Amino acid sequence: MKKYTVKIGIILTLLVSLISACSDEFVNEAPPYTIDSENYFNDPQDYNNALIGAYELLHATYLNVMLGEIASDNTLSGGESANDVIGIQQVDEMIHTPVNAQLKNIWDWMFAGVYRASYILEFKDKIDFEGKNQIIAEARFLKAYYNFELVKWFGPIPIKPDARFLPGDEKTFPRAPITEVYANIESDLLFAIDNLNPTASQQGRATKGAAQALLGKVYLYQNKYVNASAVLEQVILDGNYSLVADYSTLFENNAENGPESVFEVQYTDAQGASFDCLQCSQGNVAVGFNGIRNYSGPLFDSGYSFNVPTQQVYNAFEVGDNRRDVAILNIVDWAANTGATYGEGYKHTGFFNRKYLPRQGDANMGDQNLTNPNNYRAIRYADVLLMAAEAFNRGGIDDAKARQYLNLVRRRAFGDTNHDISASGAALTDFILEERRLELVGEGHRFFDLVRTNKAVGTIAGFTANKHEVFPVPFEELQFANGNWQQNPNY
Repeated sequence: MKKYTVKIGIILTLLVSLISACSDEFVNEAPPYTIDSENYFNDPQDYNNALIGAYELLHATYLNVMLGEIASDNTLSGGESANDVIGIQQVDEMIHTPVNAQLKNIWDWMFAGVYRASYILEFKDKIDFEGKNQIIAEARFLKAYYNFELVKWFGPIPIKPDARFLPGDEKTFPRAPITEVYANIESDLLFAIDNLNPTASQQGRATKGAAQALLGKVYLYQNKYVNASAVLEQVILDGNYSLVADYSTLFENNAENGPESVFEVQYTDAQGASFDCLQCSQGNVAVGFNGIRNYSGPLFDSGYSFNVPTQQVYNAFEVGDNRRDVAILNIVDWAANTGATYGEGYKHTGFFNRKYLPRQGDANMGDQNLTNPNNYRAIRYADVLLMAAEAFNRGGIDDAKARQYLNLVRRRAFGDTNHDISASGAALTDFILEERRLELVGEGHRFFDLVRTNKAVGTIAGFTANKHEVFPVPFEELQFANGNWQQNPNY
């Protein structure tokens, strides 16, 4: 296991962090290094080391996934009490303000990812070597990934193409319009598509298919349905991915990086963390947060009982849908059948996010709740099929093709063709969007799907139009910007 120490400023918050970089398959033994000056990028290994540092911030996206569910109608905040992680409780109730530690974390950590990727791009022409374009393409993919998270969460953000933000830039660089942010993301992903290999040289690295799928999602978020349908269908036609036959195996540790995985965040238990530095964990912190409170029984380990599914989403599954009991654990039924015992946390619903619950036998270092090795399936082939179906349908392009891709997902869910959808037009749109909810529940997409399809009002309790479509820029960032940036509307 390779361990790196990367010294990089998290510009826009004017912080400097020392964070170790490590992942399951990506790295092997090597001495530590430090980036602490402009006198770097003198050989290929420098570029590769810096790239590993850029991948490392993907670990921190555990929080994006959790809050993407909690902000939606899929789950409630949970935890021990109403005072347990106040920022999460506020997002659940749509009463969050610019003073929110968890939203600040998302801002900081995603900009740190942008910064690390941009460091490589700033010095991309310093030397030439075989394989450099692959490294530059991966850096562009990562920069696009982090910027996409930022624009989803916060709307307009500052953009500085191919260069790091430096102290003082926040006082002069504006928050770019969303259209400009997306244009920058598209440019990075188009370069990545042209230069990435279809097959990763090591598990965890970005591939051409991952860049295509992410670009398709970026187009879909902008209602560019023709563009989205074209790039997503190319992922399908290339034939590099397939649906796993048994949905129940998808989220187990031994099924990581399988045929359905287009892009996964690689987690490991190699380095623990503390509540003072959750982003330092190389494990999937969300798994422990999702865990059953005071649990004793088979298969699962205990946790903090956050992110608890609602009765409504549990009931949304049709009779015969094999996904429900894989995605959501009914703890009352489970306890009755197994003799397990558990505690009831805040906003207890009787349900838990089974996809990302800690399993017994996970080899966790330190606090098992902060270092779980279960990967996050960031982009699955099922997601690609449903995005393609949506693009073909909502763009008025080809409803037959939309039904084909939708029904591929449903046939796995039910194990037959009796539940195929035959609708067209707006009715088909509704089926596709509902299928996204059921297929992807617990994976962090629901809030943003509701917002981009204008269905959040009336669906998410407390959601206010022209406000909650994005989250507030952290108060501290506006202070640093010294009047250069304005807060998002109505915050």
